[in-house]
Amino acid sequence: MTATAASTDTSMRILRALPVIGRVVRDIEREVDTIYYLIVILITALVLAVQTWGLVALVLAALACVPVMFLLLIILARP
Repeated sequence: MTATAASTDTSMRILRALPVIGRVVRDIEREVDTIYYLIVILITALVLAVQTWGLVALVLAALACVPVMFLLLIILARP
C-alpha cells in the first residue's frame, strides 16, 4: 500500500466515523443516486436560510464556496 492510499484510507475512516457525515458517505457508497437527494436537501436548506436571514445567508454561502472555486481553477490551470 502506498503512502497516498494509506492516507486516503485513514481520512475515509475518519470521515465515516463522524455521526452525520459518515452515514451520508456510507449511503452514497451503497447507492450513487443518493447524491442527488443530498443536493436537493442542501439547496432547500440554502433557500430556507435566505428566507429566514436574508442576504447574509447567501453571502456566507458564497464565501464558503470561494476556496472550492480557487482549488477548481488551480486544478484546471495546471499544464
